[in-house]
Amino acid sequence: MLDIGFISKDGSLTNSVELTEDFYLWLAKSEFSKIGKSVRRKIQIDGEEDMLSVVPLSKGNSKKLKEFFRDEVVRESDAVMTKLGDSPSKEEYQAGTYRLRKMHELLKCVENEKYQYLQRN
Repeated sequence: MLDIGFISKDGSLTNSVELTEDFYLWLAKSEFSKIGKSVRRKIQIDGEEDMLSVVPLSKGNSKKLKEFFRDEVVRESDAVMTKLGDSPSKEEYQAGTYRLRKMHELLKCVENEKYQYLQRN
């Protein structure tokens, strides 16, 4: 599993979204990877200071990321509905909605104004 981290300005609030390698690679090849540039920042997390490569969630970066995830949620929703049909099994449902659920999770983090940085690990 790989993850994408979200960090508040003072490092007091952190969250990470775990992703499968396939999904992470898809994100790395998508427009997601082109939004914002990583900068080295000294951030204190859990009382320890560390230099991290993070993307500041400025208004411009946040707006682009929100647009990216919303567009992908719409595209993925259509694909999921087509793929799953009317009565999928629990396993088919869980596998078929994985990307959609992760994109919603990432979108919620980007929309949370408490997070000031995104870390692509």
